[in-house]
Amino acid sequence: MYEAARNARKAAVDMAVLTGEQKNRALAGIIAVLQENAQTIFDANTRDIAQAQKDGVPAPLLKRLVFDAKKLDGAIHGIRALIGLDEPVGRLQLATELDEGLELHRISCPIGVIGMIFESRPDALVQISTLCLKSGNSVLLKGGREALETNRVLASCIAEGAAREGLPEGWIYNIESREEVAQMLSMDNEIDLLVPRGSNEFVRYIMDNSRIPVMGHADGICHTYIHASADPGIAVRVAVDGKAQYVAVCNATETILIDRSVVKIILPLLVNALEAAGVRIKACAVCRELIPGLEEAVEEDWSTEYLDLIVSVKAVEGLEEAVDHINRYGSGHTDAIVASDTTASDFFTSRVDSANVFVNCSTRFSDGFRYGFGAEVGISTGKLHARGPVGLEGLLTYKYKLTGTGQIVADYASGKKHFTHRKLDIN
Repeated sequence: MYEAARNARKAAVDMAVLTGEQKNRALAGIIAVLQENAQTIFDANTRDIAQAQKDGVPAPLLKRLVFDAKKLDGAIHGIRALIGLDEPVGRLQLATELDEGLELHRISCPIGVIGMIFESRPDALVQISTLCLKSGNSVLLKGGREALETNRVLASCIAEGAAREGLPEGWIYNIESREEVAQMLSMDNEIDLLVPRGSNEFVRYIMDNSRIPVMGHADGICHTYIHASADPGIAVRVAVDGKAQYVAVCNATETILIDRSVVKIILPLLVNALEAAGVRIKACAVCRELIPGLEEAVEEDWSTEYLDLIVSVKAVEGLEEAVDHINRYGSGHTDAIVASDTTASDFFTSRVDSANVFVNCSTRFSDGFRYGFGAEVGISTGKLHARGPVGLEGLLTYKYKLTGTGQIVADYASGKKHFTHRKLDIN
């Protein structure tokens, strides 16, 4: 592990100066190797799934574990989207003339070495590693043990595809043991950023046991609030998609809030649509009074990430109570309002303290690929450095480059010279 981290640090120096053309050729090379080894990948995934079933892995995790032809096509589509994005490294972000002949430039650059610890989705390995490549970073990857064989083959394919185009050896390393993870957490001299994806407890463990900066999210407790002004058809359509389109993901709606003034109209339509989609409904007392057969929701349901065909439904007294409920029980991930009243939607989006706030659309849109970022390494619910879907921009930092013609500070301290601080055009 220590050797791998040192190799990644060494490779990061070369990764940082690769041209956009070199990186895009490497990404194309990765696509070619993935296609060449498709059956090997599928066979490894079949073995992982069989073992996971024997081990009694829960259904939501089994769904995430699948890496079939459809997932491979999606991964390749994401890589092609990355190739189509502008080169992110070396962008001039700021230019200031401090004095005549003394110019300050701020330039985007890679973070360096990224440590990724993620759940059992093998497609996440492809997304993360190719994003790190495009942004000029080295990456140490630790996927869920359920995807051990799939991740091993995928990481090998990605390393081979990049090596064919001359990328430095050691820029990617696939971690397979928990012992290596423990070692990684202590390597603050070699690793610049940790991005964990998993349970709240897991992310907290990483934060508590490492001095390396951590970026990421834990639970995805997302809400869809149906306002009094909502069109019933749109409201039901958006809420059901948010819950049922794909359940084993962090941007799926887990709680639906309905304005009490329209609950008699909306609730029957919503219940019929959710039940038709196979969703189990846990409801508050107001909703159960209207439809007595609904299961009772208890306090812990409001803060539960189901990752399954289960949703909690609650009637609220209005916009302010909806916002208060979301800010209390939500995880700061993604929350949506369905409303035709723009004043209400503006109130909601300005006061809900989440990384993603939506109006009249499904919470499932909260995704780096759907945002046009090419892909994402995850969703950050923190407020420093990067927030929301973390794509290329979230894997970059910047450096200041100051170029002079012999200036010294003593001249400015004495008053002999004076700063101009003139903004320069960066276009």
